[in-house]
Amino acid sequence: MVHEKKENIIFEIYKNSRTVFKINDIALLMGKEKDDTLYKILHYYVKSGKLRSPRKGFYAKEGYKSEELACLLYPPTYISLEYVLQRAGVVFQYDSAITNISYLTREVEIDNQSFRYRQMKGEILVNTTGIILNQNNTNIATPERAFLDMLYLNGKYYFDNLHILDKKTVVKLLPIYNSQALIKTVNNLLSI
Repeated sequence: MVHEKKENIIFEIYKNSRTVFKINDIALLMGKEKDDTLYKILHYYVKSGKLRSPRKGFYAKEGYKSEELACLLYPPTYISLEYVLQRAGVVFQYDSAITNISYLTREVEIDNQSFRYRQMKGEILVNTTGIILNQNNTNIATPERAFLDMLYLNGKYYFDNLHILDKKTVVKLLPIYNSQALIKTVNNLLSI
């Protein structure tokens, strides 16, 4: 009976499109409450190499997506700043860290991947305008939102290629920050 439970759990985990789970996620997936049996089964799978545990309380498939882990570590959070701007071609300097906006400022390293979190005011953090909410719990800012996040947090920043940004979208996102200084900086940078 316990062996059958184990097989069902690993089957459900690998059938799911997500690659990183908290214990509560797995309990929900199985329609059960988290209990000692569930912990023991998951511990067994970690020891046998069928699951990974990148951090206490987190379980992941082999080859899990670091972006998923980034969004689960300190929720609410979303990926933004340098990570998004690099991939969009707005900044050229490479940084392998996954940068996030969250309720706290912190830097952690897990499996040789650096995760950086920058604190943002609550009303800005929870506003999902300009954030792509994916089914696998990976929330990522659009380049325009990441651009504004960077300016809001740093005041000044050097951007290599601002032509990629949609000026109309930037203007639509500005009210989220409720900052006259940010509006002035954006007007100067984008000649709006």
